[in-house]
Amino acid sequence: MSELLDKVGDVLEKEPRLIRLPKEGKAVFIGDTHGDLEATQQVLKRYFKPGYILVFLGDYVDRGPHSRENIELLFKKKLESPNSIYLLMGNHEGYPILPFSPADFWEGLTLEEQQKFGEIFKKLPFVVITQNGLIALHGVPPDVPNLDAINEIKLGSKAWFQITWGDFSTEKGDYFGNIWGRPVFGQSYFERVMNNLKRNVLVRAHQPHIEPKVFDDRCLTIFTSSAYHPIRTIAIVALEGEDLKTTNDLNIEFI
Repeated sequence: MSELLDKVGDVLEKEPRLIRLPKEGKAVFIGDTHGDLEATQQVLKRYFKPGYILVFLGDYVDRGPHSRENIELLFKKKLESPNSIYLLMGNHEGYPILPFSPADFWEGLTLEEQQKFGEIFKKLPFVVITQNGLIALHGVPPDVPNLDAINEIKLGSKAWFQITWGDFSTEKGDYFGNIWGRPVFGQSYFERVMNNLKRNVLVRAHQPHIEPKVFDDRCLTIFTSSAYHPIRTIAIVALEGEDLKTTNDLNIEFI
């Protein structure tokens, strides 16, 4: 495992915080898997092949029974084809930066293992964009002036907290405060930040108790772990063609 972490760390070190996908093929977006090894295996079986890029939206560990096996499999696939799979940072990968509880994966590690996994997770990218108007991340898009600024976001900063911990409310408004340890933002924030970043559609995970499509169908929340929902969802988008208008331009599948 130590050798695997060293190798994947070298690969992640070369990736920016903002991943720009090419304008060819299809992208598959996968929500929280949370130790649901079967969900990850199903996604890989169907779509880990030429013509597809897999984008996992964070939270690979904790809650499910196979956290270690889940992240180990994802790291192996990342090494096998680095440009075919991207692993974004979720709040559960940010445990070394902002500890929380319960965290069964982290709490079950030795101090040496915690440090090693922490070093690797700190290198994960934050955000993926497509050339046809989509942005994907774990929580909420950061309040930054432009896309390039995402590469300058520091671990533990306000913008990092928005990306990894942010929730949405469907109410009008901008920022509703830090509720139960999670910053909550409204439709006004969504529209303002998406306009700043020049994005039409958001795909995210993190928040299990929100309608899948909100904000005039421009925001899609997906979960791919049975830890929250018996029905596990993914979203697929063509990377070529005209700009996306709403989440209705994506294909949602159940696994």
